[in-house]
Amino acid sequence: MHQNYYIYIMTNRWHTVFYVGVTNSLVGRAWQHKNKIAKSFTKKYNINQLVYYEHFDNIEVAIMREKQLKKYSRLKKVIMINKFNPEWKDLFTES
Repeated sequence: MHQNYYIYIMTNRWHTVFYVGVTNSLVGRAWQHKNKIAKSFTKKYNINQLVYYEHFDNIEVAIMREKQLKKYSRLKKVIMINKFNPEWKDLFTES
């Protein structure tokens, strides 16, 4: 059975804080972050804009990539986001 997995980066409206996560439901997870469903880092820092994501067919590969991105410097994340989403649009509202 084919599965979809995503790593994603979310930020606040000032782009001062990033959150890197992995999920099998990008739309559902972005909605949870936006609506502050759980007490979490994203709720505390008002992280509610989806600005980057990558798709994977394999959860192990997705988790490895998530761990890699979490080690990236802020500058490296900004460069990735700029290439993928130059206007830093909230991709959740674009879906």
